[in-house]
Amino acid sequence: MSLDRLRASLSECPVVRFGDYEYFVHPITDGIPLGRPEVLEEVVDEIARVGDWRCDKIVTAESMGFPLAAAVSLRVRKPYVFLRKRKYGLPGEVAVAQATGYGKADLYINGVRSGDRLVFLDDVVSTGGTLRAIVPAFRQIGALVVDIVVVFEKTREKKTLERELGVQIKTLLKIDVVDGKVVERP
Repeated sequence: MSLDRLRASLSECPVVRFGDYEYFVHPITDGIPLGRPEVLEEVVDEIARVGDWRCDKIVTAESMGFPLAAAVSLRVRKPYVFLRKRKYGLPGEVAVAQATGYGKADLYINGVRSGDRLVFLDDVVSTGGTLRAIVPAFRQIGALVVDIVVVFEKTREKKTLERELGVQIKTLLKIDVVDGKVVERP
């Protein structure tokens, strides 16, 4: 796994503060600054390489998982479904409360059924709020999370989160925000 382009792109990340939360702004996590196709392609290649594609569906949460899930779907030939922040009222819709480091929202699960084998993709794991909301909801529906792949690991609590949820979380790069800059950590 080289991810040289993704690593190089970290030097261009602005960092903004939401209360006590330091939020890094990156094309993979925010769609700004300008997203480079060669960086996205490198990320998609790596997700396709490390993911467990013995699944029925790729699932992601609104909104920055959307380009990842769509691109990976094309690569691995698996259908995708998006968890949305909008209620549609479709049959079988499940609402879950999500709390992240910078906000709270309801997510609405549609298109996930009992017996589905899911791979969940996301741009960043930081507080674990999204995963803490959706993994139990998937289980309540009767779906099985066979893999979780996240681009950026911005937490030092991944092992705790994995134990809590009973699932492994694969990440491509571990990062920290130090003195207003995004840095990779070993």
